[in-house]
Amino acid sequence: MKKIILILLSGLFCLSVFAQEEYIGGNCTSIMVGRLASTDGSVITSHTCDGRYRTWAYVEPAADHGPQEMHQVLRGTMHTAFRGDTTGVRLMGVIPEATHTYAYLNTAYPCLNEKQLAIGETTFVGPDTLVNKAGWFTIEELERVALQRCSSAREAIYLMGRLAEQYGYGDSGECLTVADKNEVWQFEIVGVGKDRVGAAWAAQRIPDNHVAVSANIPRIGRIDRKSKDFIASSNLEQVAIDNGLWDGKGDFIFWKCFNAPYAKGRNFSDREFFILSHLAPSLGLTYDMPELPFSVKPDKKVSVREVMALYRETYEGTDFDMTKNVCLTLPPSKDHPTDTTIVSPVANPWLTGTMMRTLNTIAPGTVEFRRTVAVAWCAYSHVTQLRGWLPDAVGGVCWLSVDNPGQSPRVPVFSGTTVLPRAYWDCGQKQYKPDCALWQFRRANKLATVAWQRTKKMFNDEILRLEGMAVDGLPGKDATAAGLNAYTEYIYNESARTWDDLEQKLWLMFGMGF
Repeated sequence: MKKIILILLSGLFCLSVFAQEEYIGGNCTSIMVGRLASTDGSVITSHTCDGRYRTWAYVEPAADHGPQEMHQVLRGTMHTAFRGDTTGVRLMGVIPEATHTYAYLNTAYPCLNEKQLAIGETTFVGPDTLVNKAGWFTIEELERVALQRCSSAREAIYLMGRLAEQYGYGDSGECLTVADKNEVWQFEIVGVGKDRVGAAWAAQRIPDNHVAVSANIPRIGRIDRKSKDFIASSNLEQVAIDNGLWDGKGDFIFWKCFNAPYAKGRNFSDREFFILSHLAPSLGLTYDMPELPFSVKPDKKVSVREVMALYRETYEGTDFDMTKNVCLTLPPSKDHPTDTTIVSPVANPWLTGTMMRTLNTIAPGTVEFRRTVAVAWCAYSHVTQLRGWLPDAVGGVCWLSVDNPGQSPRVPVFSGTTVLPRAYWDCGQKQYKPDCALWQFRRANKLATVAWQRTKKMFNDEILRLEGMAVDGLPGKDATAAGLNAYTEYIYNESARTWDDLEQKLWLMFGMGF
């Protein structure tokens, strides 16, 4: 590839948001870790909510319900501005309410409840011929009901499958990574046809000593209905036959039948390959393989902080690095007697589509787009660890981050947290709100991309400092709800203050030139 002197980019403020329409199907990444694969015995699931989804979050309290109460099945909640906002929300129908519902963390894709049940999500789309929008349940509503009513991953899978079959699944192909304090599963679901009510789904358990990843491509392969490590709807194979996705001969391979339209005949892309190769390099996985293993045993046990680090990945320093050809040449100086070519300070892995096209127009092949784990269009993300040796209230920890996970710190929210800091109650996607959590971090994050090669160390150092402080200070088994709330508030306030300081330093830096 050609290299280029990027004089024209000096001082240019690029808002690093790559237009979603330019990369269809690139939303969300989930990493899973079994309890024997983690350094401390935690079960881990996770999720990046990549897209312009709502960023407000709220802890919904537990509740008791009378025999006549009904649960409203809603659609359109992921783009609301605050709790109680009904703009664009539709009532699809009602189902009998549970006698008791658990408290849960209400994010765009609800993610953790008081019983240490946690859920991550990625969309794989699948064939559009399977989607029936008249189906009542979208994936986020299935998550909500599961967190309200279930205390284990298996229980949640059976409930979500039954509800989708009975009342209809109205979403595209989706994967949920469902975990409790003992195990983690990958649950993949599709519709059954444009004019049919129902759902087809399968779930596969990640072995306790393995790690797995879901990144917008179905990953479940052969289904062994005799094994306790598989659960599937009875109609699965017939739905594939009825919709012309399988001829009924040979092995039934879930991912081949219901694959993403952009998957190019494989069950992985950059993210799956990078993460699994990074965690199990001894396997010698190669990018030209037609299929990657569903899960792998990592070469060494994985900590929750290592999972957080993977969510900051942009492949810099690897063959997938999008910044490696965005260079400038420095003239001779006292430090180097000859011309020296370096990666430009303005090079960053989150360039806009317009900037990428500009660079490639000046010098074709300068930037080859790679879908990184951390993206600038992320609304929020979480890494959730479930610790069965502790009481539920303190054992489940959702490490929540807003905006780009490659730039933002994480704040712990516990299964026993009852109230979030006020900054999380409003979404910042549709208007600028300086006091909401999203903009507390987004301002500095975007400004840093003006010269990311010079600013990234500042951000990484602060992320690691705050992360270490938060992990080392986690409350003990006797923590009260008030104590958990206070700890979440403390880490959030320290993080927001730090990012405010970073923003001021950046304005001083760029105000004087760089």
